[in-house]
Amino acid sequence: MKAHGEITPPPDKSITHRCFMIGSLAHGTTVIRNALESEDIASTRKALAALGASIRKDGDSYLVDGSTLREPTHVVDAGNSGTTARLVSGIVSGIEGITVMTGDESLIKRPMARVIKPLELMGARFMARSGSFLPMAVRGGKLRGIFHPMEVASAQVKSALLLAGLFAEGTTTVNEPSTSRDHTERMLAGFGATVEVRSKSVSVTGPQQLTAREITVPGDPSSAAFPVVWAAATPGSSVLIRGVCLNPTRTGFLRVLERMGACIAIENEKLQAGEPVGDLVVKGSHLKAVTITAEEVPSLIDEIPALVVAAALAEGTTVITGARELRVKETDRISAMVEGLTRLGATVEELEDGLIVNGPARLPPASVRTFSDHRIAMSFAVLARASDTEIGIDDPSCVRISYPRFFEDMDSLA
Repeated sequence: MKAHGEITPPPDKSITHRCFMIGSLAHGTTVIRNALESEDIASTRKALAALGASIRKDGDSYLVDGSTLREPTHVVDAGNSGTTARLVSGIVSGIEGITVMTGDESLIKRPMARVIKPLELMGARFMARSGSFLPMAVRGGKLRGIFHPMEVASAQVKSALLLAGLFAEGTTTVNEPSTSRDHTERMLAGFGATVEVRSKSVSVTGPQQLTAREITVPGDPSSAAFPVVWAAATPGSSVLIRGVCLNPTRTGFLRVLERMGACIAIENEKLQAGEPVGDLVVKGSHLKAVTITAEEVPSLIDEIPALVVAAALAEGTTVITGARELRVKETDRISAMVEGLTRLGATVEELEDGLIVNGPARLPPASVRTFSDHRIAMSFAVLARASDTEIGIDDPSCVRISYPRFFEDMDSLA
């Protein structure tokens, strides 16, 4: 099925999380426009409110009154949001007292050790289930800066340490093997923090005070990836996607699709909230298989399920490696995509750190499991449209986690 028309994707989830968190740490009133309204963002707002932040809706904006956050009186529930759990862990590490944090049935299965270990080196103390999982208790207080070399690039771990570094005495430096998304360091600088970026390392020297500001959230490239793949993989399609964040640490999926032969143009480029933003014009073509390597993965980790859809529609064998991180997302996304494609009759091979997809797949009608993962649900919904195949999706409502209007927007392009 061809895709035609134009849409505006939902506001960026990663940036919205950080607006509320950093705004809660800043002196004054931060005004957030075009904030994403989703279940994950609601988890962040509730977590910050439990820590004493004042967050209120004013028309189409949110107002966040910066204040000194405090020890919560109740358990902080991060819901399904790994971003909330990991980044708030960095914040509460600098707050005197004890914070108890939990999450839903999915989140409590996701490991926290990569955040816990460096935060303990900074001076926080953790008691976690089996040493690595929620529920957990954090005793925060006086922190000291550290140098932390990361074995695997992770924007969530990096951000947690930088937020904790705002409270710490001395310099906190995070060194990554490859550059992960850099929204935290961009936004900290926008709120007046001194942030030093050198190649693959980022440093903050604490303690620092932030100053409130006004910020407008751009469109989410991870959400835009689904209609982009649909349009790119179906010859005769033409779609305009407005106001997408084009931060180079988030647009690896566009570079991969262009290697596959996709016709993608960028128009109306500008800066918004310290981020490059533009409109994407996507025209359909016949895609060719590619290889996606570990070096590329940090810039497209959330878009891999959508790229697997592109691979299933492309000519040839696509190989994805270096993506072991997908196994500890909302679900094991490698296993989930392999299972779904196998149910649909595609030829796919599961690797320890990725997968191999042979295309173009001939897909008969079938049903797939989403494991309540929003990106798995959206991937197979797009595959159904692009391939003109009836694919049953067991839990379509899980798209509310990041893209509440997903099905309405996709219907408007049909």
